[in-house]
Amino acid sequence: MTDWDDLRVFAALGRAGSLSAAARELGVDHATVGRRVAALERALGLRLIDRLPRRAPLTPHGLAVAAALAPMEGAAIAVERLARLAKAPAASVRVSAPPALAAYVIAPRLAAFQRARPDVTIALAGASGAAALDRGEADVAVRMGKPEETGLVVKRIGRARFALYAAPEVARAPREAWRFIGFDAALDHVTSQRWLKALAGKRELAFRASDLFSQAQAARAGLGVVVLPRFVGDGDPELVALSVEPPPPTQDFWLLIYPDVRRAPATRAVTAFLSETIGRACPLPGRGAPSRA
Repeated sequence: MTDWDDLRVFAALGRAGSLSAAARELGVDHATVGRRVAALERALGLRLIDRLPRRAPLTPHGLAVAAALAPMEGAAIAVERLARLAKAPAASVRVSAPPALAAYVIAPRLAAFQRARPDVTIALAGASGAAALDRGEADVAVRMGKPEETGLVVKRIGRARFALYAAPEVARAPREAWRFIGFDAALDHVTSQRWLKALAGKRELAFRASDLFSQAQAARAGLGVVVLPRFVGDGDPELVALSVEPPPPTQDFWLLIYPDVRRAPATRAVTAFLSETIGRACPLPGRGAPSRA
């Protein structure tokens, strides 16, 4: 019988594309992945990877084995997920959401949810990265941008609208004198950051931070102008919105959950709460617009 652990490691290798990437995903060292693959090759009597000086691409046999393993791995992950659900407190639901959405939209409504459903507890994580539902990092995830994973129930539940904000004294300055606040260079791919850099043109950003909370604080201190979601900026008494053309882009919020997790009564209550709360603060087109504070 082939060792499932060897198959699991090889499935990660096929998905990750390299020994080092598979090792990082599995939380083991590079040598362990190599040993597991070698053991699987001996068990199957097939050469699964080409051992080159700087890389180890899959052979044709390796590609075929990796493809055959995909549904097996999916079934194993589903079993592990069912086990987690069975052992977890029945009314505890872990939710992952972007930090600003978690802090400004979801958290303020948790007390009302708790009063309505005292039997359900929400564990909320404001995560800048995408929580891996298949590895049990969360039960429900809210993400900005449509996800690409398969096997999940995916629902669009809101639309984030952005605006440019500044402290009043900065807002009174001419546009050509504006200084700009944005994300770290590692987040230059973010939609709002691309728009901000296009607006800034050749001017360098005066301040960069990896989170919106630091950016908003810098704007309050008069360091420059910042692009924020309206659910953050509109309610801030120390910032004023600036009129600019072209206007900032929008981005949709998506709710993700596995079908088996979705069936639990507590999870249904939480997903309904998230859909209503986020939809009210960040309505989809045709469902009204958020009011300005």
